[in-house]
Amino acid sequence: MTKTFCMKAMLISLVLAFSPLTLAAEDTPDVTEQVATLDINAADATAIAEALDGVGLVKAKEIVAYREMFGKFRSVDELIEVQGIGAATVEKNRHRILITDE
Repeated sequence: MTKTFCMKAMLISLVLAFSPLTLAAEDTPDVTEQVATLDINAADATAIAEALDGVGLVKAKEIVAYREMFGKFRSVDELIEVQGIGAATVEKNRHRILITDE
């Protein structure tokens, strides 16, 4: 290898080591996903459908209808009683659902 080739290789290595992409990756903080919670006892069907994974507008309307018929939800697990909402859907959204008794 020639002296010029070695110098170029070393220069390229230094440039890559201190490139903005490398610095940006090191400076990026460990960000955990922040998920908004939804008050299932106060939200309308549109808000429920937008906030819950796997719950469309039809199922969201069923949640609201159940709440109007039987009163406020006392636990997240009670959602399983709603037509079209299964245990998997509840588990997938448990961290998003807030139960209030106001």
